[in-house]
Amino acid sequence: MLGEYRIEGRRASDIAASVERGVAAGALEPGRLLPPMRELALTLGVNPNTVAAAYRTLRERGVIETDGRRGSRVRSKPATTARGSLRVEAPAGVHDASGGNPDPSLLPVLGPALARAARQDAERPGMYGEAPVDEEYARLARAALDADGVPAGPIAVTSGSLDAIERVLAVHLRPGDAVAVEDPGWGSLLDLVPALGLRPVPVAVDDEGPLADAVERALRGGARALIVTDRAQNPTGAALSAPRAAALRRVLAAHPDVLLVEDDHGHGFVDLPLHPLAGATDRWAMVRSVAKAYGPDLRIATLTGDPETVDRVLGRQRLGPGWVSRLLQRTVAELWAGGAVDTAAVARAYALRRDGLVHALGRRGVEAHGRSGMNVWVPVADETGAVARLLGAGWAVAPGARFRMGAGPAVRVTVSGLTLDDIEGLADAIASAAGPAPARSYG
Repeated sequence: MLGEYRIEGRRASDIAASVERGVAAGALEPGRLLPPMRELALTLGVNPNTVAAAYRTLRERGVIETDGRRGSRVRSKPATTARGSLRVEAPAGVHDASGGNPDPSLLPVLGPALARAARQDAERPGMYGEAPVDEEYARLARAALDADGVPAGPIAVTSGSLDAIERVLAVHLRPGDAVAVEDPGWGSLLDLVPALGLRPVPVAVDDEGPLADAVERALRGGARALIVTDRAQNPTGAALSAPRAAALRRVLAAHPDVLLVEDDHGHGFVDLPLHPLAGATDRWAMVRSVAKAYGPDLRIATLTGDPETVDRVLGRQRLGPGWVSRLLQRTVAELWAGGAVDTAAVARAYALRRDGLVHALGRRGVEAHGRSGMNVWVPVADETGAVARLLGAGWAVAPGARFRMGAGPAVRVTVSGLTLDDIEGLADAIASAAGPAPARSYG
């Protein structure tokens, strides 16, 4: 059944690791059938429950799949296949509303800020052994966090939000730990959690953020971490309201050992107020990237949190990249100090398109969600068919499968590239493609 490869191990974690090594080395090819659990348990001299636990871990990590009596086999796609590969390429002549990128016309010009940062570097070049966080960057980042009511905490800088979240999870959790994640939620995060050997636990969301009772169930079920998007949630546009934040803080207060990670990537392009959960548990982290407001290629995110968490992240960072370019940190600080982005104006620009599309769909009897940010989430009866029909009508949208676990089928529409003149035509196309509203459409 396994050819020359021999699965080894006495503990569930060791058995799972042995299978993963075989997959990584190519010794266990995609589609290869694994031994029945009782058979492998007999071969290894362990309890069948141990093998069952190993197979469960492998399924959660996306390494194998189980099909009832047909048994378990290596997945036909590698475990590292990104949800981002579930995309629609927009051919020539098709409007691309699938990418999730900001509107380039709303991003600041970087040249002057880069030049000022370069002049500072010429006067005092950055060298090894210096502090990993630029002093002015830290001062401005902390001031903005203070203004939004985020508890005091040291500042670290990472290469984007996902880098920060990965580092925070890695310094606190171990493979097999459960992590509560939003469903629908950010596709890259839904890839990251199992890639770290962690078990994602879906938590339903609505326009005001994660549902408090869903979070409570996940935490009572053993989730050791919770990841929440504060504003401009991808893909639904959800934003934490004050009442929802209060309800979530009450839930978290009963679970002080849970690791709380907040992603506020909406900072700088969303004008809804922040309602932070930070401080509701003993271990917490708040992440803010500059990607959507200042430019994705800057690869800069601010991380703050409780002192132990930030210290662990900085310590591990020193053993890898060392630091994120202080030249880029100074550039971002120059942009902040110069008021390069008018948050209210940028937020209005996105809201005109987003709200315009949501309202246009509503007039056509189509349910749509988009409280903040640059995306609209549209539940559909047949996701694959809706994507195909929209493509035929000249519109490329993102299939909802990229962003959901147990949530119902939907498509995500990014409004960044739309003009106001596009909205009615796009709404007509979506209404025609969406079909009757599904029974379960959101979380």
